[in-house]
Amino acid sequence: MMTVDLAAERFVEEFYTSFTRDAMAGDEEAADVVDRYCTPDIVQVADGIELDREKLIAHLRPVRKNLVSWRFEVHEAHRTGDRLAARFTIHAEMRKGQKVATEVYLFGELAPDGRLHRTTQLTRAGGHA
Repeated sequence: MMTVDLAAERFVEEFYTSFTRDAMAGDEEAADVVDRYCTPDIVQVADGIELDREKLIAHLRPVRKNLVSWRFEVHEAHRTGDRLAARFTIHAEMRKGQKVATEVYLFGELAPDGRLHRTTQLTRAGGHA
């Protein structure tokens, strides 16, 4: 029988919701937000594309201009020590009105302070947001 890891699910939802909120606020430099949530040597591989700290910061700039609203729907998550696995959907509304839902399958490593150190993600369009 599979157990539900509510603490891990809550961690994933709160982490990504607060990261996105802080990144989208615009009152703070994207680099400062990334540094608060990720280690300096962060490596994020999403669908085979590797982003280091600088590329992640650059990725946030256009998102800041286009993202209007978002929510994270965590379907399942498991955390053991510094290892994290999660399956969630990002529901987003963009500036021009389009609604997007993206399914994310994430495997990650956390630093001792809870910041992301490395993630590998597979994504796919998830239909209606």
